[in-house]
Amino acid sequence: MTPPERRHMYRPESFEESDLHKLHDFMEGHSFATLISHHDNTPEASLLPLLLDRKSGPNGTLIGHMARANPQWKHADGQEVLIIFQGPHAYISPSWCDSDKAVPTWNYVAVYCYGTLELETSPDQLRQIVNNYVTTYEKNLDPSWSADQAAPGFLDSLLPAIVGFRIRIDRLEGKWKLNQNHDTDRRRQIIEGLERSSVPNDLKIANLMKQTIK
Repeated sequence: MTPPERRHMYRPESFEESDLHKLHDFMEGHSFATLISHHDNTPEASLLPLLLDRKSGPNGTLIGHMARANPQWKHADGQEVLIIFQGPHAYISPSWCDSDKAVPTWNYVAVYCYGTLELETSPDQLRQIVNNYVTTYEKNLDPSWSADQAAPGFLDSLLPAIVGFRIRIDRLEGKWKLNQNHDTDRRRQIIEGLERSSVPNDLKIANLMKQTIK
């Protein structure tokens, strides 16, 4: 019996990004991701902040938790899941190009992760996951908050309401769609158009495009 063909993100060669360090940096910088699984031929999705352990496995491991009331964890346990990390994106107007052979398009950056979800449900596992979240997201805040500032026993009383999980990353696919398939002059015209905008995403895409021009 022929195994099912593995599906991939559509990535023309011009837009493909495979540098593991760069993909990891992006995932950590855009850690509020979409976790997609399926149940009875129906897709299920949750938006979740996810932590990355770069050193666990050849591609890293994702660590997270969701509400126990969310039924997705029951169906996703032991299943290959897809996680989408999405970065800045921007509409590209043909009016910015000095050519009548241009059409509207959209520039964006995204990373797809594939791996098997495994539950972590013991109190010790959940407590460690919560502590890792606090350490990660509080480290750059001033003042910052630590778990030991909570009332005694308060955090432990909330642990039964969540379910933890780990996803060992089997595949990583990055797509930096930044007009690399066009010549430098057109790309500079698009950058100038984006830089006239006050929309933060437009300016971020302009900066990313600059990085692709040698």
